[in-house]
Amino acid sequence: MLQHRNQTIFIILSLLIVVPMGFLFKYYTGPAQQWFNDYGAAIFYEIFWCLFAFWFFRSRAAIIQIPIWVFVITCILEFLQLWHPPLLEEIRATLIGKLLLGTTFVWWDFPHYVLGSVLGWLWLRQLQKIGYAKKSQS
Repeated sequence: MLQHRNQTIFIILSLLIVVPMGFLFKYYTGPAQQWFNDYGAAIFYEIFWCLFAFWFFRSRAAIIQIPIWVFVITCILEFLQLWHPPLLEEIRATLIGKLLLGTTFVWWDFPHYVLGSVLGWLWLRQLQKIGYAKKSQS
């Protein structure tokens, strides 16, 4: 039980790093601003969802499945940006809707989703090791 609590603490700390970094990249102004705003933030978006899902599903199988599902769902959301029904447009008009669903379809988002999912997978592996290391010390 203690290792589960410690792992939860590391997940929370990870989220406390990833969320501000994502917003920092999204609203960064300076050299390479467009890359940071559009693509760098997408990498942290993928990592965030991997961490969020890992909070609920912590099995070894989940470490592989979570990044795959995050990538697939994010790609679906990207393609949904080509569709503009009134309800989706109303949601996208809000800050939360814009951040979660996006507004504009861009092919270059996909490689960054892959990178974010791979980094998310690596992050989850490290968190899983923390859980097992604590368990083996007990």
